[in-house]
Amino acid sequence: MAAPVQELHEEPRVVLSARGLSKSFGAFAAVRDVDLDIHHARVHALIGPNGAGKTTVFNLLTKFLQPTAGSITLLGTDITKTAPDKVARMGLVRSFQISAVFPHLTVLDNVRVALQRPNGLATQFWLPTSSLDRLNARADELIENVGLKRERDAIAADLSYGRKRVLEIATTLALDPKVLLLDEPMAGMGQEDIGTVSSIIREVAKTRAVLMVEHNLSVVADICHHVTVLQRGEILAEGDYAAVSEDERVRLAYMGTEDA
Repeated sequence: MAAPVQELHEEPRVVLSARGLSKSFGAFAAVRDVDLDIHHARVHALIGPNGAGKTTVFNLLTKFLQPTAGSITLLGTDITKTAPDKVARMGLVRSFQISAVFPHLTVLDNVRVALQRPNGLATQFWLPTSSLDRLNARADELIENVGLKRERDAIAADLSYGRKRVLEIATTLALDPKVLLLDEPMAGMGQEDIGTVSSIIREVAKTRAVLMVEHNLSVVADICHHVTVLQRGEILAEGDYAAVSEDERVRLAYMGTEDA
């Protein structure tokens, strides 16, 4: 494992923030009064035991769910009532727990499909397929950056699970996000793929903000600058990994005993 991430000397600017974020489903409060600040050029982890509200917070931030209360700001603009497609065009892009690639397309074509929108080709359906050739250089750059050069012409369905997740990151990066939200990017991966994806995330975070839900605490310790711990929809603790891992409340939430 690489050495734990070092704290940055200067505080980067806040690019995504939430204040008093809450979501109720009937009488059940899934998220309660959550405040978050996500900074440029940092990896921020959202962790907590099962049922803590992590994915609900993701869905609220990306506007798949409308908050019951609170506000969300992206790059200085209030997006609390903004539609999810517009939020994505503003630069807030997410991945999902389940790999979302086109299984019968090649790696190259998956990335070219993702590149159509930022290059103004997504709605120009009358153009010939050859019009996408202009995207090849950028697609090849993204494919190489995530370590899929050897699989460039492979059918996505033939990739291992871990390599499909890597391809999904490449297609997400094709949208040129300002803030990248990754929902359990290491889920189901072997150790080799975990190392690869960790390196990719670390590199990606040099030029944009990354917020990730992750259960692999070794990964969180390795690459994350800041950690927010949720329990029952509320913030239990936050800080760097060293601080939150020593918090007795966090240990109790995860282990079920203060002596664990």
